[in-house]
Amino acid sequence: MRAEKITADRLTAFSDAVFAVIVTVMVLELKAPDEASFSALVPLWPTAISYVVSYLFIAIIWINHHHLMRFVGAPTLGLIWINFVHLFMVSLLPFATAWVARTRLSSPAVILYAGLFVCIDIAYNVFEHQVLAHAQQLSAHMRRAARRRSVIVLVGFAVAMLLAIVAPRIGFGLICAALVLHLRPEAPWQ
Repeated sequence: MRAEKITADRLTAFSDAVFAVIVTVMVLELKAPDEASFSALVPLWPTAISYVVSYLFIAIIWINHHHLMRFVGAPTLGLIWINFVHLFMVSLLPFATAWVARTRLSSPAVILYAGLFVCIDIAYNVFEHQVLAHAQQLSAHMRRAARRRSVIVLVGFAVAMLLAIVAPRIGFGLICAALVLHLRPEAPWQ
């Protein structure tokens, strides 16, 4: 049993390190204005908004990942691979965030951003499904509630992507609204 826990702990530690690197890469994209005035910050609003949303998203992903890892016994090879896929998708977030900021929430950038959220959430849903399928301390009701919430968030991201074709700022707002459902990982289970 101790070997199983070490393996799960290693998976958690590796994932934590990747999340830390992603946040670091993302913050390196923030560039200070050349002018020494507060008014020079005003044109940076798309950068600030996209950074805050992406940082919040990474925080939510990490919190939910951390919560799920409590239920992992011995990680299967499939679980390890889907974790890598999930982390890869999250690692693309700094690029998408920078494009949204530089293009001032343009339609193509927000479509890509929302599409990336869809991909990240699909990988997370597979990861969550594999973890919860083996979590014996959770009732069937708790598993269904978690799955329902995950599907609703995924649909929200997909709708945001489609909406961004004609209304990118509304699509971006829908991304933010969908994120709220994952603020508390245990909420649907209680």
